[in-house]
Parts: sequence; structure tokens; C-alpha cells
Amino acid sequence: MQPLLHRAASALGWRGIVVPDVAVLGHQVSAVVRVRADVHEWRSANGWPPQADPSWFRSWFEPAAHDRLPVPAVELVGVLVGESTADRALQSCGTLMTLAPCSVVLPAMKGGESWPLIELDYYGIGVVAVDPAGAAELVVPPEDRSTEFGPSLFGRWLLEVLYERVLKEVPADARVLG
Repeated sequence: MQPLLHRAASALGWRGIVVPDVAVLGHQVSAVVRVRADVHEWRSANGWPPQADPSWFRSWFEPAAHDRLPVPAVELVGVLVGESTADRALQSCGTLMTLAPCSVVLPAMKGGESWPLIELDYYGIGVVAVDPAGAAELVVPPEDRSTEFGPSLFGRWLLEVLYERVLKEVPADARVLG
């Protein structure tokens, strides 16, 4: 599955680290992130490890508990959702597109299946088709509509979860920094 995700991210032009199997809002998705090298170095030097515990974020509403908050050390480039049909893509990407561009990875479609693609394009959801040989092709480019919704506490927490996953799962010399 990992090589397929890398090919899908490449077809989208998304550069970064692919973090597979992230549970988000009831869906298993993959995220493409970039580590912000300067922020990561600062957080490491100043004792700010990833804060992925949801209860820690709830405490942000209590200003007396925190006089400072960490800057996000990763940037969410986009979200990849694997689906078997285009009909499920809108449901899968609907809420996620408030956080970053969202693209569904589908098996290559037959020519008569264009209506679902038109609907996905309308909502800004990208489509990457994968043929039986594993080649990925960008069919519908995603739009970044996250600015329409603004930042959220959930989105900020997700960045911490992704930061934690990158530090645990990706060797330091293999991280795409910048």
C-alpha cells in the first residue's frame, strides 16, 4: 500500500512524507506532511515534544494552564483517502477538506463513470486513478478550501498527531525537511 500512496502523492505533486493509516473523523486516511525544520529544531531544543494527547489540547481553553503553546512543526500538505468507488469519496473527504486538500485514490474508472467525477470536482475533491499495474494518474486536481473554514482546534491536534507519527516512524535522515 505504501508505494501506491507515494505514487498517488507524486501524481498530485505533493512533496513530503506520507503518513499512512491515520484515524481521522471515523476514516482511515493517509496524510502528506512536511516537517518545518526550523520549528522542529526549536521544539527539540526547548523541550516541546509532540503533544498528541487530546486532553492536553482541551486544556488550551484554560489560559492559566498554559502561558505558551507550541508552534506546529509539520505542515499538512494534503489528505489521501482510498476508496473502491467514486460514490463514497464525497462522504470520505467531506469534512477532511476543511483541513487541507483532499484526494481520493480510486481504481481506474471506465469511460461512462464521469458524473461522480464532476461532483467531486465541484466540491474541490481530487481524484487519483490507479490502474491494475499500480500506475497513478491525476484525474481531478484537488482544491485547497481549508482557508474558507479557518483553523480549528481539531486541525491543530491532528498536526501534533502527525508530528508524533513522523518522529516515531521515519528515520531522521529520511525526513523531508523544509
